[in-house]
Amino acid sequence: MFRIPLLVAIALSVAFGVGIVSTVSALKATVGFGSIALGPWVAFPEAQTENTDPYAKAHRARAGKLLYGGAEGLQFTASVDSAGGTLSSGCTYDIAGTTPPARFWTLYATNANDQPIKPGPGLPAATNAWTVLREPDSSFIIHVSPVAQPDNWLALSRVGSFKLVLTLLDTPTAGSSGLIDLTMPKIVKTGCPDA
Repeated sequence: MFRIPLLVAIALSVAFGVGIVSTVSALKATVGFGSIALGPWVAFPEAQTENTDPYAKAHRARAGKLLYGGAEGLQFTASVDSAGGTLSSGCTYDIAGTTPPARFWTLYATNANDQPIKPGPGLPAATNAWTVLREPDSSFIIHVSPVAQPDNWLALSRVGSFKLVLTLLDTPTAGSSGLIDLTMPKIVKTGCPDA
């Protein structure tokens, strides 16, 4: 008597469970479609516009992140260095070069779950266009390391793999179709003291 309702309940539970798990994994796997890669840096220019795909909208809503207007900003993320190796918080990296034109930019590190890394009180967890020390040709070198470094230093906690997030604000490149021609800073591994 209760056999058919029980089988229906089990089938519905499995269907809803599989649907929820696949949706959450799809949201974690991608920010959306239409990514561009410039070396190790990846951006989703359409992810912040009204023309974006449903996955990007759901990803942003789930993460609770601020959406930039079409020409307000563009966020690049790097999870590998310029040689293709995964970024590890036990190693030291140099971010060298220049950024595309922007009125302001920020750089910080996140853990694998996209949560900002907080290395400790008084340690530099982020840097930006106003605080970075530059060479005479406007280029810079930012040392990303768990160990103190001279000049520009972005401190890390030992969290395993991590990502770098470079946000360009008020940049003409955000609304440009010439994104492929941009020059992004290189990410070069300079050593792994723990390896």
